[in-house]
Amino acid sequence: MFLKSLKNLKNLAGRVIFLRVDFNVPIKNGRVQEDYKIVTGLKTIQFLQSQGARLIIATHLGEPDGKRVATYSVKPVAKRLQVLLKSSVKFYSETFSPRVKAAVDRLKNGEIIFLENLRFNPGETSNDQDFSKKLASLADVYINDALAVSHRPHASVAGIRQFLPSYAGFQLEAEVQAFTRVLHPQKPLVIIMGGAKISTKLPLIEKLYPRSAQILIGGALANNFFKFKKFEIGRSLYDQDSFREIKSLFRGQKLAAKIILPLDVIVQTKDGRALVKELDAVHRSEIILDIGPRTVSNYAKYIKSAKTLVWNGPMGKFEEKSFQFGTLAIARLIAERSTGRAYGLVGGGETIEALKLTKMTEHVDWISTAGGAMLTYLSGGQMPGLEKIIMKKKS
Repeated sequence: MFLKSLKNLKNLAGRVIFLRVDFNVPIKNGRVQEDYKIVTGLKTIQFLQSQGARLIIATHLGEPDGKRVATYSVKPVAKRLQVLLKSSVKFYSETFSPRVKAAVDRLKNGEIIFLENLRFNPGETSNDQDFSKKLASLADVYINDALAVSHRPHASVAGIRQFLPSYAGFQLEAEVQAFTRVLHPQKPLVIIMGGAKISTKLPLIEKLYPRSAQILIGGALANNFFKFKKFEIGRSLYDQDSFREIKSLFRGQKLAAKIILPLDVIVQTKDGRALVKELDAVHRSEIILDIGPRTVSNYAKYIKSAKTLVWNGPMGKFEEKSFQFGTLAIARLIAERSTGRAYGLVGGGETIEALKLTKMTEHVDWISTAGGAMLTYLSGGQMPGLEKIIMKKKS
């Protein structure tokens, strides 16, 4: 595998770079609430500035469905980037127009313009060729630093590459390197999988199953298995269409040996209390919202023996203090095992949010902002945004 890295680009001074980033961050009252994704993109931006490139930066924000929606404007993102860079970032309220083209022509070496939300144009998500050509016409080189959307066949990710020489930014390159370590792991490899929909997780389970020692299941994902095995799950969240997928993981009536389910759970009772329950003691009026202490103890022995760890998806409704126990316990175990004794990879927005609550993020080897794209890449799915950037051999 050969990745066309930004490091391979020479003579950047004066060249116009279209840099696709993933700065899809939470915004409230016109202010960025959490800037982790922006911070991770600074290395590429600062390098390009230092080399005298003229920069067009573009991102999406939310899902405005091809319409201009004021609450999804990326203007606050541009403002926050300017603060972090401590240099001017000129925001333009269009994605493409004669005004934008003129602004690009006026750019001096090292200067930046920031385009409006790409998804305000319906051509972005439909991968419209005309829109792709228009974006490409602004620049000399395309750089993808947005792995999180590289599984999407969108104009600024896939279409634009047909018209410009394309390279990986530093953040994307680092993500791919981290994923490669998981696909070729030091063993034992232990996967911790939470969240809700089995359909989004099954391809990864199937891909990594042969290489894994164990796959530890939690969160609403576990409810699907409980329901399949005819345990009472009360009013708990589960995916009604999951049984066909789950059935593929059973051999007769026995679950595939490496897949480990919770031994106990924490439920919310009808009157709002949090109680630890055995699997066969859940009442139909209750909601399963966390894994229990016996489960954490059982999962801990697998995590402590691992040489490679991958965690995607919380173990429960960690947003509520009564149901943080399992998720935060697993987060601490992974952080304690990572950086030395094992290689730890954590990915997905909610998973990162939970890890941050432990104040142990610095102990995890790699924290991926990719989420769904991480699952797609690791499971061998299509990554349109990486075509012509990752190749089987050097051209």
